[in-house]
Amino acid sequence: MIREQLTASLASAAATVGVDPPDTIGLEQPASRDHGDWSSNVAMVSAKGAGLAPRDLAERLVDALEGEAIPHVERIEIAGPGFINFHLDSTWLHDVLRDVVAGGVEGYGANALGQGTSVNVEFVSANPTGPLHVGHGRGAVYGDTLARLLARCGYTVTKETYLNDSGAQIELYARSLAARAAGEQPPEDGYHGQYVIDWAADMPDGVDAAEWGLERAIADQREVLARIGVQFDVWSSEQQMSDRLLAPTFDALRERGVVFEADGAVWLRSTDFGDDKDRVLVRSDGRYTYVMPDIAYHADKLGRADELIDVLGADHHGYVPRMRAALAALGYDPDRLDARVVQLVKLVRGGEEVRLSKRTGDIIELRDVIDEVGADATRFTFLLQSVDSQQVFDLELAATQAMENPVFYTQYAHARIASIGRKATELGLERIPLDRADLSLLTHDRELEVLRQLFAGTAIIEIAGRERAPHRVAGWVRDLASAFHGFYHDCYVIGDGVSPELTQARLWLTEGTRTALAAGLDLLGVSAPESMWIDGSVA
Repeated sequence: MIREQLTASLASAAATVGVDPPDTIGLEQPASRDHGDWSSNVAMVSAKGAGLAPRDLAERLVDALEGEAIPHVERIEIAGPGFINFHLDSTWLHDVLRDVVAGGVEGYGANALGQGTSVNVEFVSANPTGPLHVGHGRGAVYGDTLARLLARCGYTVTKETYLNDSGAQIELYARSLAARAAGEQPPEDGYHGQYVIDWAADMPDGVDAAEWGLERAIADQREVLARIGVQFDVWSSEQQMSDRLLAPTFDALRERGVVFEADGAVWLRSTDFGDDKDRVLVRSDGRYTYVMPDIAYHADKLGRADELIDVLGADHHGYVPRMRAALAALGYDPDRLDARVVQLVKLVRGGEEVRLSKRTGDIIELRDVIDEVGADATRFTFLLQSVDSQQVFDLELAATQAMENPVFYTQYAHARIASIGRKATELGLERIPLDRADLSLLTHDRELEVLRQLFAGTAIIEIAGRERAPHRVAGWVRDLASAFHGFYHDCYVIGDGVSPELTQARLWLTEGTRTALAAGLDLLGVSAPESMWIDGSVA
């Protein structure tokens, strides 16, 4: 890869001029093409140790570099206080295309960032007392996409959800079902949505309302999650976990001397480990608080994975320092827990906020959004922004079959590529082997921009994995689609005076683009269609 070649050359040049370079030599792609294809600040970070001004050191490094035969380098220049800028021949981008084609969809962007590390990604983890809402949906899509992304980055990934299937809310839910089944009003602080009436009507006589209600809610959640391609490797249950883990975990805390008794209750000294206050573990009546099962559950997960990622709702900011403190109290490294808090979503239609679901009465169901815009648009739209920012989800835009819709725009690029393949087949054109195609003919600005996006995606996937930021992949997929639409508009692949040799090179360019688009869409959990309608025509 070009990055490794350039960093190796910079390290060699530093050795030639007698300078110790940093352990990691900085090399970035400038925002402006005027500053070259790659730029390094190695002279600035090494100047002090060398006893030279940064620009003087840069001049010595460039002199040494110009004595080397560096593949693809057209010229090297110094900019500003000492940046070393590399201007490359387009041949490096042709090598990128070869790498993309060789790796295929499954190999595109694959890297070793997490090799040898297991990670447990827990998400959704909703109370099984009713349908999933839009906030659950955003967290579900984020968690599932993050798991896909981490797997591409070499991690061994487990996708898990935790059923809060015991406690006061479950009791209220059961009482609400039983009341509706008896033709009565649910408790004032119970569940009042239409779904409770509907589900109660299906509940057989004589069954345990809590047990039946849990099964009904979990089945509903499984079904709606499956519609957007979300499945879990592990479904954990608070009920099942409590008997097995609670007492041993509590005993471990006591043995470590991190609990104390006060006011008839048992407390965790969580302030000793960074929490803002100590937490009650056992109430004065001898019952565990909700904190204790959470601690036991996370300790159990740490026995199964090297790293934990919790995808939490917007109201869980205080949960993170509390759980990290509890893990530290048990002797675990709290940095093994990474928590991501998913911010709220506001749905709008026609510029007006959509507030309530008819079935639930107080929330907007995820099911309603999927019904209106489809699974692909639901996932893609949720992924357009970082989950740490609030999101406005425009239902009309997400549903429209037009280029203004980001998911349609991106999928249409893949459909256009498929249409080129169909036309080539109709004309009896077959791609010659890649090693026989003359890729040096790919010199048009539109072609080079597509190639740059093919290269950019491999780096963005690794960055997104490191930062736990799937929205970066969504942004790149849109950029790649945009680059291809520009190419499609300005560069004919077949006919209209295009030479057979250029046709072959462009057929391989479209195949490389198809590979990257399909890989990116797959990471996002979005389909890559072979044909789509727009303005009355199919592509």
